[in-house]
Amino acid sequence: MTTVFVAGTGTDVGKTWVLVALLTELRRRGHHVAVRKPAQSFAPEEVGSTDAELLAAATDARADTVCPGHRWYATPMAPPMAAAALGLPPFGINDLVRELDVAHTAGGASVFVEGAGGPRSPLAADGDNVDLARALGAQVAVLVADAGLGTINAVRLSVDALTGFDTLVVLNRYDPTDDLHRRNAAWLAEAGYQVLTSVDALVGAVEERLP
Repeated sequence: MTTVFVAGTGTDVGKTWVLVALLTELRRRGHHVAVRKPAQSFAPEEVGSTDAELLAAATDARADTVCPGHRWYATPMAPPMAAAALGLPPFGINDLVRELDVAHTAGGASVFVEGAGGPRSPLAADGDNVDLARALGAQVAVLVADAGLGTINAVRLSVDALTGFDTLVVLNRYDPTDDLHRRNAAWLAEAGYQVLTSVDALVGAVEERLP
């Protein structure tokens, strides 16, 4: 079983959209995959299209299986901050690990775990996304980044945070006719990062890392 942790360089980079497309294509190719989101926070008007619901639809799972119902926080803040703002009990990384139970998920499927925010965004009272990925024993990290201005700095900082993982960087919304996008991708590749500029390329790279 392979555990893949999916992070973004920050919010609103299209992390969930990329993961939905990745899972859909992997399933089409016959791979046994499952997806989990340890905790999610959202604006109340997002119900019906929260990350957990979108990921569930892509894998024919229940949304409360993807993300346990008690880890849905209806206020748009980092999950531990949202829990505090809503007057709910704090929780730790070990709580999330226990609830995810990745080792026994879906009969040994390759498991994709989507974090919240950037790698160093708080995910629990005592840790962030990287702490959870390490506690889960994830082998591969997928880092979703924007293709435009500022992405080199964001990618470098995020990959540094993900030291120890086999990290694939996908530039979302990449436009091959955009000079800046092309230069960003080339700079990162020349610097040694594993850079992909499409979901199709990401599917192939992830597929090589699955059993």
